[in-house]
Amino acid sequence: MDGVVQFLAGYGGPVLFGVVFAEQVGLPLPAVPLLLAAGALAGGGRMSLWVALGLPVLASLLGDGLWYELGRRRGSRVLNLLCRISLEPDSCVRRTENLFVRHGVRSLLVAKFVPGLSTVAPPLAGIFGVRVPRFLLYDGLGALFWAEVFVGVGYLFSSQLERAAAYAARLGSALVVLLVAAVAAYVLGKYAQRRYVLRRLRVARIDAVELRRMLEAGGEILIVDLRSPLDAQADPYTIPGALRMAPEEVEQRHQEIPRERDIVLFCT
Repeated sequence: MDGVVQFLAGYGGPVLFGVVFAEQVGLPLPAVPLLLAAGALAGGGRMSLWVALGLPVLASLLGDGLWYELGRRRGSRVLNLLCRISLEPDSCVRRTENLFVRHGVRSLLVAKFVPGLSTVAPPLAGIFGVRVPRFLLYDGLGALFWAEVFVGVGYLFSSQLERAAAYAARLGSALVVLLVAAVAAYVLGKYAQRRYVLRRLRVARIDAVELRRMLEAGGEILIVDLRSPLDAQADPYTIPGALRMAPEEVEQRHQEIPRERDIVLFCT
């Protein structure tokens, strides 16, 4: 934290703006330490509190506005791209959709506090036609709330953060190596888990060309469209004759699926 504070004290607003913007467009740069450091600097009188709050909000609006516009213009392909590069793509999509189902555009108020949603929620708002003024209102309020929380913590506990930073500085490079190793282990573990699951599923998968060949050959196949309602709304096309049901409906509607035929499931 000491290095972050000193770096931010030397370069000020442009660094804060740049890192927050980079995080909002999807780059793996953590903005929260900078927000805490900006709050500590404001608490010590070395940065304006208005700058510490205003620049993160402006950077968030610009980054989110970019994804929102891409969502409006490119549709679900943008969401698919974002979730494809996520370490947990399925949960990335599901958490975002669940928030939108329950709360609509109001989910933008808390999206920045939920890992993975900060980048995914703005394009989803664009995909589902949230109007620009309404998007800017809720996204701006969410960004302001997010900045206020972390900058406020840094501001209120500036002296404690400075003491913690001094202690961390005494640990030197050992602390940096430990933190980097922990992050690397987490990322590698998630990647290995994802590859293992994909290998297990690949043996039971068929591609679109193979499915079309089977249908043209007159095979007895039932296709079940398991996309969520929001996915179906974003991309309303489906395979002719497919049985539509949401994943959470399978247990209640399983009797609609005949056991004597081959079953093909597809989702996002």
